[in-house]
Amino acid sequence: MDKIYIFGHKNPDTDSVCASIAYANLKNKLGLNAEPRLLSPINPETKFVLNKFNLEEPKYLNDVKVKIKDVKFHKNYLINENKPIIDAFNMMNKHSITGIPLVNDDNKLTGYVSLKEIAHEMIFNESIKVNSAFEDLVRILEASEFIKFDDNIEGYAHAATFDDASFIRDIPLDNESILIVGDRTSIINYALNSKVKLMIIVKDKKLTKEQRKQAKENKINVICTPKSSFKIARVLCLANPIRNIKRGGSVITFNKDDYLTDFVEATAKLKHTNYPIVDNDNVCLGMLRTIDAHEVNKKKIILVDHNMVAQSVDGLYEADLLEIVDHHNIGDINTTNPINFRNMAVGSSCTIVYFLYKENNIKITKDIAGLLLSGIVSDTLMLKSPTTTEVDKVVAKELAHIAKLNINKYGLELLESGVSIDGMSPSDIIFKDFKIYNVNERNMVVSQVFTTDYKDYALIENDLVEELDKIQANHDYAACVLFVTNFLTNESNVLYAHKCEDLVATAFNIRHVEEGFLLKDVVSRKKQIVPYLMDVLESR
Repeated sequence: MDKIYIFGHKNPDTDSVCASIAYANLKNKLGLNAEPRLLSPINPETKFVLNKFNLEEPKYLNDVKVKIKDVKFHKNYLINENKPIIDAFNMMNKHSITGIPLVNDDNKLTGYVSLKEIAHEMIFNESIKVNSAFEDLVRILEASEFIKFDDNIEGYAHAATFDDASFIRDIPLDNESILIVGDRTSIINYALNSKVKLMIIVKDKKLTKEQRKQAKENKINVICTPKSSFKIARVLCLANPIRNIKRGGSVITFNKDDYLTDFVEATAKLKHTNYPIVDNDNVCLGMLRTIDAHEVNKKKIILVDHNMVAQSVDGLYEADLLEIVDHHNIGDINTTNPINFRNMAVGSSCTIVYFLYKENNIKITKDIAGLLLSGIVSDTLMLKSPTTTEVDKVVAKELAHIAKLNINKYGLELLESGVSIDGMSPSDIIFKDFKIYNVNERNMVVSQVFTTDYKDYALIENDLVEELDKIQANHDYAACVLFVTNFLTNESNVLYAHKCEDLVATAFNIRHVEEGFLLKDVVSRKKQIVPYLMDVLESR
C-alpha cells in the first residue's frame, strides 16, 4: 500500500503540526498507510505540546519531487561482467534493449556494453583466443556429454578443416590449444598426445573407450556437442566474458535519488537511450530508458492548514494531491483531478479534523484529544481571537473533557511556552511563523510571533527591521511585515521593511506610522491582517 504523507505549511505552527499528526492517525485507523511530516523545524510551543502528550516529532520532508527511484525503471537489468558475451546478447534481445550495465560479484557497476559493440565483436573480431568458464562452454555448446578437469578454459582455438596429414604437419598443438574436430581419428590421437586444453567433438561424435581413457590420463577437457564446426566457430568467441569487449567512452550513470527533472534535462543533451541506475555505494540497481521516464509512482500527499503553493512543499505539482483540510481562504493550488477539499470557516484546522473523526466513527483518544485541543487553543489564542467560532468553543470543551484538561490553565501554559526569544537571531524570529501569500503574481510575506510583553522586541527593533529589509530585497517580495502579538492584551506591534511603510499605513489607516506601531485589537493574521494588506496590494 502506497504511503500517504500528511503535512502542514512551511514554518509550521502548532495547529498545523497537531492537525497533521491527528489526521494521519485517523487515516491509519481507517486502514490506510499515512505518515505525518514536517516541512521545517517545529517551534518551542509545538515541542511543548508533543512532550506533554508523549508524541514523537514527525520526520522532515524535504520535497515531493519525483526521483529516479520513483520511476518504473528496469530493475535488475544488468549482467555480471564475467558472464559470456552471448548471455548479454540474449538478455538484450529478450528485453528489447540496446545496451546493458556490467557489474562485478558485489553488483557494483563496472561498465556498460551496447548491442552495437556486441555486433562489432561478432562481425569484426578475428581473434581465436578463448577464455571462458567450462560450465558456460557446456551450456553454450549444448553439450551431450563432457569430461571436465578445469573450471576455466583458456587457449587458442583450431578447427580441423583440412586433411589429416596437412593439419598434423602445419598446426602445432599444446596445452593451450582448443581443438574443434569431428570423426578424425588421427587428429584426435594427435591432440591427445599433445595434451591439448580442450577438445570439442562435433556432431555428437564420441571418443572411443581407449581415447576417453587417454583423455582422462592426460587431463584433457572434452565436450561433445550436436553443433557443426561452423556453428561452434561462430559462438565460441561469444563464450568469452562480456568484460572483454572493447567499449568506447566512460559510463554515464544516475543515482536513484537524483530528481527526474534533472535526468530529463541531462539526457536531452547526452542523446543516449539507456542509463545505468546506481545507489550511493555504486551498486547497480538496473537501467532506465529515456522512453520509460514518464512511468512514475508519484508521492501521495494530503495538505492541512494551507492551500497555497508558496506555503507548501517543494515539488508540489509533481505529487499526487489527494486531499486538502484547511480553514483559510481559498488559495492558488490547482489540480488536474477532483480531490476531497474540506474547507470550513472555523478558527483551527484541528476543529475540522475533530469532525472528520466523528464522521468516520473513530474514537478520539486522550492523547489525540489533547493534540487537537492544543491546535485550537494555539490558533484561536485561547478562544479569544476574532477567528474563533462557536463551533470551536463547543469542540474545545469536548476535547478538554476527553483530555482531562482545563482550557484556560492549559491554554496559558501552552501559549507562554512559545514566547521566549532568548538566543534567537532576528532571522530566527522572523522565520518562526513566516507565511508567503501570492498577490497579483507577486509574493507578500507576513510573519507573526506571540509575546506577553513587547519590551524584549523593542530592544532589537532596529535589527529586526534591518533583517526585514534584507529579506524583501533578496527575494523581491511585494511586502515583508512582522506582527508581534500580545495574546494577553489582544494587540499587535507591527514592524516592516522600509519599502512597506506606505502599504502598512494605508492598510491599517495609520496617519503617522512608525516601526513598532501598536495596533489595538489586532491579533488574527488570517482575519485582521492579511486581508487588509492584500486589498491594498491588489489595488496597486
